[in-house]
Amino acid sequence: MATFKDLFRAKPRYVTVRPAEQRNERSEESRRRDIPDGLWIKCEQCNTLLFHKDLERNLRVCPRCGHHYRMPARERVEMLLDPGSFQELWAGLAPTDPLHFPGYPDKLAQAREKTGLNDAVVSGTGLLEGFPVVLAAMDFGFIGGSMGSVVGEKVARSIELAAQRRWPLITVSTSGGARMYEGILSLMQMAKTCAALAYTAGERFLFVSVLADPCTAGVMASFASMGDLVLAEPGALVAFAGPRVIEQTVHEKLPPGAHRSEFLLEHGFLDLIVDRRELKRTLARILRFHDIPQAGQEVEPCER
Repeated sequence: MATFKDLFRAKPRYVTVRPAEQRNERSEESRRRDIPDGLWIKCEQCNTLLFHKDLERNLRVCPRCGHHYRMPARERVEMLLDPGSFQELWAGLAPTDPLHFPGYPDKLAQAREKTGLNDAVVSGTGLLEGFPVVLAAMDFGFIGGSMGSVVGEKVARSIELAAQRRWPLITVSTSGGARMYEGILSLMQMAKTCAALAYTAGERFLFVSVLADPCTAGVMASFASMGDLVLAEPGALVAFAGPRVIEQTVHEKLPPGAHRSEFLLEHGFLDLIVDRRELKRTLARILRFHDIPQAGQEVEPCER
């Protein structure tokens, strides 16, 4: 209860006013505390702030500038194949450590935990707008999508299965190249996949190769460049060696965008650049053009 003396007590003659910069910093910090991590992402190309769920619904393509983010293999399968039609094959194949390379088992364990995969490719059969296909989709998140013995084996088996059934084969390649932890066994997969394509060439099945960012080195120098049709996503890095390595080797500056899909299309290396949001529709048009018969029932897996 206020008393008579309270009326004569000194009143505060000033208040503390912080500089505007400090006030903005404090309000920014409080806003950051209020927003959970992972909700927003800044576009790597146009710096637009994107809601993560909206980006996923847009197939990981920036709605403003069209920048294509890397996509996990299982999301690609879900994007390309009709719901419920995918039958995964050879999922149990897993790499070992044949050369006892230091740290390789730990890297494999981390990659499995990160991606939920046994290796860097998901293979199987399914329906694409009713067309039966064999699909092999790579995952860059698994040790950079590197091709070891298991990746090469699954790709080779996919080729053989497509030839056996005379179904179209679709591969989606994104890789940093051969897996150095497996040494020569990794490099042998380049020959294995190319040999599988050469051996089955007489079966006259359609092979469509789709290149995603990045697609380089051993994968690019083997099956990924051998499709009857070679497609690529916009802005994808496609090369045997990266531009920095080449410039350091030849001591010359490369043209701007020399290793991007647009440059390769201009110089005749690619057949088509397709926005990811149009990829399924484009592949279906290609299958219709080649008079591929549609399936009247679900595709049954082939036990190998």
